[in-house]
Amino acid sequence: MAKILIVAEHAGGKLNPSTAKCVACASKIDGAQIDIAVFAADGAAVAAEAAKIQGVKTVLTVNNAANAEPLAAVLAPQVAAVAANYTHVFGPSTTFGKDLMPRVAALLGVGQLSDIAAVEGAYKFRRPVYAGNAIISVEAPQDKKLVATVRTASFQAAPQGGSAAVEAANVSASLPSHTRFVSRSAAATGRPDLQTAPRVVSGGRALGSADNFKIIFGLADKLNAGVGASRAAVDAGYAANELQVGQTGKIIAPELYVAIGISGAIQHLTGIKDARTIVAINKDSEAPIFEVADIGLVGDLFTVVPELEKALG
Repeated sequence: MAKILIVAEHAGGKLNPSTAKCVACASKIDGAQIDIAVFAADGAAVAAEAAKIQGVKTVLTVNNAANAEPLAAVLAPQVAAVAANYTHVFGPSTTFGKDLMPRVAALLGVGQLSDIAAVEGAYKFRRPVYAGNAIISVEAPQDKKLVATVRTASFQAAPQGGSAAVEAANVSASLPSHTRFVSRSAAATGRPDLQTAPRVVSGGRALGSADNFKIIFGLADKLNAGVGASRAAVDAGYAANELQVGQTGKIIAPELYVAIGISGAIQHLTGIKDARTIVAINKDSEAPIFEVADIGLVGDLFTVVPELEKALG
């Protein structure tokens, strides 16, 4: 039987939705026992949230003052210690998971399977390659512990309604002293987080300037949406780096994705292909973005977007 440990991602005492998506992935393995591990200074509130996810048997809390900040170098030895009795260790394919899970795999002496997009068996999965242009099946050896990241854009979050047991775990692990938390700096936008927002409005190089990019923020405010940008817009200085969507940015799967002035390079499409509905606004009717869009509007964005805002009231 597969015994799967999922490393919870959380911040500010709140569980990140990526954890429930990892549970959804693990649940597709027949007969799997799924546990969640919460590493924090005081993980009681996060553990209570995790316990409500359907399909979870036990939530383990690893409370340690050193876990106040999610430093991969500090968490990895603890995850490896907790994982001793598990066959699989899953983490989200987010910034948090991409930082942490390779360290866990190295400490356990195994390779890491990245970006699970579909489950074919306990040790057989599908994942994207070549910027999402191809999907391959990968089979991991069954005689070794499997460490993997889950492509959260490929899974709907597991539903609420569970009642898992919450237990404290005593972990004995040597923590490194060469890595320490110094400070955290993040822009407070007041908008939904890009990776978890149900609606996202993104702008591309066609906006022409950082000042014109304010049009994107205006429409996003009307829709209560997160804001994204193409790499071209970020490289041109129109938008901040943390707003970049695509292969080298954030992989997202909102219910609604509005692409404004974005041509649709394959690197960008990789980041949005799992969006439920894609709306594209571009004056070039031959733009590749229209090949994947559910709704396409051909026209000057500086005319179309203000009209949309008016229609939204």
